[in-house]
Amino acid sequence: MSDELACIFKIATWNVNSLKVRLPQVLEWLKRVTPDVLALQETKLPDANFPATEINQAGYQVIYNGQRTYNGVATLVRETASEIIDIVTDIPNLEDPQRRVLGITWNDDLRILNLYVPNGESVESAKYQYKLAWLQKLYAWVEQEIKHYPKLIIVGDFNIAPEDQDVHDPLAWRGSVLCSDKERMALQKLLGLGLMDCFRLHTQPPNSFSWWDYRMNAFKRNRGLRIDHIFSAKTMSSDCVRCYIDPLPRASERPSDHAPVIAEFLA
Repeated sequence: MSDELACIFKIATWNVNSLKVRLPQVLEWLKRVTPDVLALQETKLPDANFPATEINQAGYQVIYNGQRTYNGVATLVRETASEIIDIVTDIPNLEDPQRRVLGITWNDDLRILNLYVPNGESVESAKYQYKLAWLQKLYAWVEQEIKHYPKLIIVGDFNIAPEDQDVHDPLAWRGSVLCSDKERMALQKLLGLGLMDCFRLHTQPPNSFSWWDYRMNAFKRNRGLRIDHIFSAKTMSSDCVRCYIDPLPRASERPSDHAPVIAEFLA
């Protein structure tokens, strides 16, 4: 089958840092990029205020798990006959009021976990310990999920730059939150369950980042980190034909500090 005739499935992840503010950008981006699935993080909306009507009008079903002011995740899928099932809004065996997790099964057998991993604040803080404990519970959950769902894709804002090549200034960031050894080890342990970093399956431009601080002109200077990821089961890796970061929304007026990451698979 030629590339022109191949059927492509497109999945994306984007921390929008307030869907109330970024909704027009999301709707425009959906129209331009036309993903089959878009996972959003930091929607910062209680479920009662979620703009489901606008998203439905754009041609997408949506499942959401939100809270006011902080956190919140939502997963948009193209409207098809396929039902969204097996919805999970919490990591099993983790009591956590923060809305950071959304698991769905779509298109009969595709399992998608949409995650907003805690930031951790600083390696000296209680929030860092919360992050490490959260990652341990995530590992235990994914260990079971990958056994039951051969077609598993995990996406989201992981708040972890996997390697030094994912950091604009590795020396300055060494040992800091987002780049600390314990966080990176937890992420590598997770990948060791049988997951592949879709972005690194392909040759990428140097200094490819998905997040840039609002301060110090970081985006224009490309002083960023790659902390938004798409991980797929190894059995799907040969079908991943492309993975890339779209920086255009980050250059818009009143942008999120994150850019979307997109992976394309042979369907």
